[in-house]
Amino acid sequence: MILVPAFIHLLKMEDKKARATSAVCILPMVLVSGIFYYKNKYIDWKIGILCAIGGILGGYIGARLLKKLDEKYFKIAFICFLIYTSIKFIF
Repeated sequence: MILVPAFIHLLKMEDKKARATSAVCILPMVLVSGIFYYKNKYIDWKIGILCAIGGILGGYIGARLLKKLDEKYFKIAFICFLIYTSIKFIF
């Protein structure tokens, strides 16, 4: 939620490149923290695998759509997501 807007506004990166770069930035953090969570037996494997499958499918579909759809629609979707998340945090 922070990397994409920061890349776009602070580094003047185009939207598509910002989204792709943020995904690459997150990967090392997920791998390292996943190892520690695994060692401490904090992972619910059933839910984790189901979410991973959804994430793989969503990542694939999102990357394909990113090539085909206008950036305007991604901006609107991202704004809606941020508003929804903000409201959930408040209430």
